[in-house]
Amino acid sequence: MIDSFGRDINYLRLSVTDLCNLKCTYCMPEKGIAKKGRKEILRLETIEGIARSAVKLGIRKIRLTGGEPLVRNGIIEVIRNIAQLKNQGLKDLGLTTNGILLKDCADQLKMAGLTRVNISIDSLDSRKYAKITRGGNVSDVFAGIQAAKEAKLWPLKLNVVLIGGFNDNEIEEFVGMTMEEDIEVRFIELMPLGEASIWDQENFLASTEILKRVPRLIPLPFKGHGSVARLYKLPNSKGKVGIISPLSSHFCNYCNRIRITPDGKLKPCLHSNVELDIQNYGENLEQFLYDGIKAKPFRHCIQGDGYVPILRNMNEIGG
Repeated sequence: MIDSFGRDINYLRLSVTDLCNLKCTYCMPEKGIAKKGRKEILRLETIEGIARSAVKLGIRKIRLTGGEPLVRNGIIEVIRNIAQLKNQGLKDLGLTTNGILLKDCADQLKMAGLTRVNISIDSLDSRKYAKITRGGNVSDVFAGIQAAKEAKLWPLKLNVVLIGGFNDNEIEEFVGMTMEEDIEVRFIELMPLGEASIWDQENFLASTEILKRVPRLIPLPFKGHGSVARLYKLPNSKGKVGIISPLSSHFCNYCNRIRITPDGKLKPCLHSNVELDIQNYGENLEQFLYDGIKAKPFRHCIQGDGYVPILRNMNEIGG
């Protein structure tokens, strides 16, 4: 599907739940969230129906998100059913997870047809990880990373939200992980969404800080359309480093995605409060997706005049 500005929209991020087994400080309120009723979140059958309609419209990549998608009952079966769309044009079925539960289900995910996983990990230090996740155990994430490797959920990417005064002193250590491991460590600029919208400015670091800290990084060719990460590598490293900079150097010209929240709202742009409600479309899911694609703006206005902070937290959107 081509949007109003000539971009090929071929990537759907589909959130299956707003619940999570962690409460990261930039993602969720300290008190947590109340579990929604069955009628307030998308049924599994609807999620699968959206995926089928999306592939018919030309979507070639689907990523399941949350919250934490692995806490949703029935997620393995959903993946198995969506994976069957690979016979109809789907090329990539991924999942973004905090990795806590991966050690118990990585093999099942692979057998069900999942292509790859992205694992969120904002600190390698056990105390700091427990602090930002409000109680998480980073050892569980390490076990999940190992399970993903053994299950061959490739390419394996680790997502690190860059936070000034918190994990910026770990940049070199994260980059060092790519020396002997065939993984991609991706640094993502902290975005002013939900809980983080009122954080101090000093917490928002430009992604160029990575290059200042690790000047040995070698730039790799830019992939162009659909790519949000600028890739680098250390000399003779097995892995790569990705830098994602939605604030300091937006990639709106290459944006190829739409997002659907767990309560059935389609967001044409992550950084806008504009949403389309699936309830207004009945069973016409293709029209729902078509209208969402056509509603995509030319670019976000995070740093522009009249910017209105996004009301939803990231767990409610799906990243």
